[in-house]
Amino acid sequence: MPSTADDWSTRHSVLTNARRAAALVNTLTGDHPDPGEVTKILYAYGESGTIDLTARDLAEMRAAAGRLREVFAATDADGAATALNRLLREHTGPLRLTSHDGDSPWHPHIDHDDDAPWGAWLLASSCLALTVLVWDRQRPPGRICASPSCPDVFINQGSGPDRRYCSRRCATRERVAAHRRQQS
Repeated sequence: MPSTADDWSTRHSVLTNARRAAALVNTLTGDHPDPGEVTKILYAYGESGTIDLTARDLAEMRAAAGRLREVFAATDADGAATALNRLLREHTGPLRLTSHDGDSPWHPHIDHDDDAPWGAWLLASSCLALTVLVWDRQRPPGRICASPSCPDVFINQGSGPDRRYCSRRCATRERVAAHRRQQS
């Protein structure tokens, strides 16, 4: 039996694709995203082959990440659905199945074709995953970290109460800051 890292369906699940979207939104935020970091994330989330991102690719991916932030900023399912519907209407093609000429199992795409530019692919594949999460859970798929010093987004699809922070580090930093304010 193949390991989880080698299991295609695990590496390309809806939740994995949504987490990839969040990681790319975080990495592409800012004026000068590092192409090496973007490539590292793409490989970590299942892309294969040679990835040679151009300045134009990064600019298009950065623009897509900015649009996807609107979904993470939604405070309820209606807001997330409204943002996703606009992105789907304005930036994606029809739902189709592809196997990338037999190089992978059949899976859905909503970019215009298998050779879509990286920015179009990021926006379309992320919209597809985030849409399925809203549909499945009837709540926003993620959020922006509640720490004023952290702009990161994260997927909030676990069991239990909704998370407010992207990481334990941010949650701890905010708890310590609140404690210090109370002590002063």
